[in-house]
Amino acid sequence: MGWTFNPSKINLSKLSIPLSRLPVEFDGYRIAQLSDFHLGTWLEGQDIIHIVEIVNQLEPDLVAITGDFVNSDPERYAPILIQALSKLKAKDCSVAVLGNHDHYTNSILIREVLQKSNIVELRNRIHPIQRNSAYLYLAGIDDHLTRNDDLPSVIDQIPDENSSVILLAHEPDFADISSKSGKFDMQISGHTHGGQICLPILGNLYLPRLGRKYPSGKYQVDDMVLYTNRGLGTSWLKLRYNCPPEISVFTLRSPYNQNH
Repeated sequence: MGWTFNPSKINLSKLSIPLSRLPVEFDGYRIAQLSDFHLGTWLEGQDIIHIVEIVNQLEPDLVAITGDFVNSDPERYAPILIQALSKLKAKDCSVAVLGNHDHYTNSILIREVLQKSNIVELRNRIHPIQRNSAYLYLAGIDDHLTRNDDLPSVIDQIPDENSSVILLAHEPDFADISSKSGKFDMQISGHTHGGQICLPILGNLYLPRLGRKYPSGKYQVDDMVLYTNRGLGTSWLKLRYNCPPEISVFTLRSPYNQNH
């Protein structure tokens, strides 16, 4: 797959993720993760509409977007992003954090896009999801590479040590910092595009800073699960080889449910 984007070639990566602190009320909870549209290089507005249609067919409980909405010209792409993203249909809500390219271009405008699309921006804060009397917490840091993150503030908002918390962080290598806190069951990230070109022996060829240690897929970092999504678009290199675009779907599992 090279110079053209074909939504039918998107990989759906479906994973069952046990989380040690997840309340039984959230056993089976499904999260769809999108990342790295990078509008302005490979993907165009119509492609985002197709991607939203795919996600809606999955009927997720939550949609999580881990940054880099645009690569350039955000003023041009803001209207189509709002048109597409406002049609996301998650049972609870959609949440997002910004990536480094959102800050390089126009973070104020991207934040307006999220607001007008009814997407909750996790800008160094947490967002609770409730099932009966139980809670799952979605946390997010603003972009670490551009030094807009404030992890201590996020940690201060977590109710107690038994809280089940999933962290959205654009750069996956941030896991080496977040895992040390012991506060997060899982971190989901993007940023790397999986290297875009993946060759035998040579591996992932095109990895950005803070995306070289955990380039793609699932990892265990201390007591925390990390998942790095390969993203949907590309950065300046308009090419993918042996590294297809990805939507990841996580089914969360609670240790308190003995029926699976």
